[in-house]
Amino acid sequence: MANGESPAESAPKTDGNRRSFVSTLSRIAMGTGLVAGYGMLGAIAARFLYPSRGDDKGWQFVTEMDRLAVGQSIRYRTPAGESVNVTRIGRGGTEQDFIALSSVCPHLGCQVHWEAHNDRYFCPCHNGVFDSSGRATAGPPADAGQSLATFPLRVENGVLMIEVPLKKLTRDERHDRALRLARRRMNAGHDPCLFPADAERTRRRA
Repeated sequence: MANGESPAESAPKTDGNRRSFVSTLSRIAMGTGLVAGYGMLGAIAARFLYPSRGDDKGWQFVTEMDRLAVGQSIRYRTPAGESVNVTRIGRGGTEQDFIALSSVCPHLGCQVHWEAHNDRYFCPCHNGVFDSSGRATAGPPADAGQSLATFPLRVENGVLMIEVPLKKLTRDERHDRALRLARRRMNAGHDPCLFPADAERTRRRA
């Protein structure tokens, strides 16, 4: 044997080296597992603490430009569930000949619709009136100096596009957001246009 060692003397060293090697491999495997586990836990925590932004926007198809006549309006619904009135106001072929306005009245959140024969947007809840640019001209919105929210538009190869939030909301999220919007401006149940169920319950109790 090397260095004059007998087989009996070298065997314990060999077994010790093998045990040391196996122990080292075990520690490495355990460390790798811990790192991977903590890494995944960290990723989950980061996703929970810093969720992806819900206000990411993108361009969406509305309609072919030629399908919308001057003075005509269509209702477009965004992926987030918002309703938008898209109206053609000019005869040209650019985005300047169209306008996209939120259909939600800034007064109390009722639905606004386009009246082509009057060249205006009208809110039936409290007779709010807006001109073709979305500026309030009569009713409570005009008294408060409010306007309809606008959305950017562009025309590409004869196609009308709109830039809107891309996050899709659940039915409950859309309902809750509508209620929060309205209740910031009034006490729930005050306006039967906004809260018909609450108003009906109040009437029955009376």
